[in-house]
Amino acid sequence: MHKLISELTRLYLFDEQQHYLEAGGQQQPLTPAVLARHLSGEQTVAVELVQDRGHRGLTRALVLEFGGKGGGEAHWSALCTIANAVQHELDLPAPAVSISGTAFQLWLSLATPVPVAQARQFVQLLRTIFLPASTDILAAAPPAYVEQVALPPCLQPTGNWAAFIHPSMGAAFVDEAGLDMPPPPAAQLGFLESLRSINPAQFAQALAKLQRHAGLLDVAPAPVVAALPVATSATAPGLLLQDATLEDIVRWLHARNIEPTLRHRLP
Repeated sequence: MHKLISELTRLYLFDEQQHYLEAGGQQQPLTPAVLARHLSGEQTVAVELVQDRGHRGLTRALVLEFGGKGGGEAHWSALCTIANAVQHELDLPAPAVSISGTAFQLWLSLATPVPVAQARQFVQLLRTIFLPASTDILAAAPPAYVEQVALPPCLQPTGNWAAFIHPSMGAAFVDEAGLDMPPPPAAQLGFLESLRSINPAQFAQALAKLQRHAGLLDVAPAPVVAALPVATSATAPGLLLQDATLEDIVRWLHARNIEPTLRHRLP
């Protein structure tokens, strides 16, 4: 369970000042003990994805939900459309996919928190641009989709379990987007370990592309919250050379304003 909590924190949560909402609406600290009970089904809580709501409100998890009464196949098709656009049109890392017990969810992880207003605009532009109004069943979804959520895996009031799933499994849940039994923690960990967060440069470029497509921006990219400086080394996290392709290495260098010089040495 500890490794699963670490992966969820790495991708979607803040290292500190994370909260959840009790049944009565009171805000309480989200401690590792509370999160462990939540993931084991002992106490399901609504996790606050927004930090410092009273000041400027920051989030590092964008959650899009596709669900509602009926239309399971249409909901899954809409999720696939957005997931493909995120990766192939916006050049962003692959998102996670989950079932909430009643709906499908798409999870985008941000390496650096952004203002909630910017996150909402990003999500709304995704829907507006890539989903025709006739097929986007939740085009007018309330803004709470980026603010609080029952973090998978967890037990839902329906008795079904929410869980992360492999994208190839989605079609199997079009009739009922939930599990009858708790998912194995090792499997949940396996779905998350390979995921990468969207870095600030990637998010700024993707948002600017969406804004230009919608006619909201001419040239200048959208501002992003600057990341705090961190110490780097030759083996900086996020680039595993033994697994990286040449394209991965070049993209990593470009993100740091480094222009690579590639030479081929003859044997």
